[in-house]
Amino acid sequence: MSAIKICGIKRIDDAIDAAKFGANAIGFNFYRKSKRYISPEEARKIINEIPPFICIVGVFVNEEIETVKDICSYCGIDIIQFHGDESPQYCEKFEKRIIKAFRLRDERDVEKISLYRVNAILVDSFKEGEYGGTGMGFNEILIKKIEMRQRLILAGGLGVDNVEDAILKIRPYGVDVCSGVEIKPGVKDRDKMKIFIERAREAFQKIAERGDD
Repeated sequence: MSAIKICGIKRIDDAIDAAKFGANAIGFNFYRKSKRYISPEEARKIINEIPPFICIVGVFVNEEIETVKDICSYCGIDIIQFHGDESPQYCEKFEKRIIKAFRLRDERDVEKISLYRVNAILVDSFKEGEYGGTGMGFNEILIKKIEMRQRLILAGGLGVDNVEDAILKIRPYGVDVCSGVEIKPGVKDRDKMKIFIERAREAFQKIAERGDD
């Protein structure tokens, strides 16, 4: 437990900085309607420059199965993150490790999670018409009702000022940040990335020292 993912990467300098500061994973958004959309061609150029041992995550929203597979093969994606309305059956069509994102509104969304057989779940805030990167905060009460807590990745409204407190309260497997370390969509703030990763690491270390994990 202590995974840190920087998502919505569009620039090579941001990817290299994220890796240098200690991010475990870097995410590329292939959803065309996203402000942080990146083409497979541009993503591949960046991925080829990223140091080894950094996990590459491809983010997709309600995409055709063959398109997802083609992009993952072309770019060298390690883990697929589905951030749309993908069914449990859809997620089972892939051989790669899967993260399924859920935008929590109420307990019905919590109940859906148990239907999925995936490697990890990501909980994000709900905003009508948007799939991630909203900058809105998370619902602590709903999150604590999720059974799959040992594979839970926390997202939504995280930033340098609240990541430590969020980790200590929720004790997730990992955290995922996008808008919370940006100057504008797709352009990361170097200092915020560094501080975010440092504070997240410190919080995870506190949990490990307490033996809470």
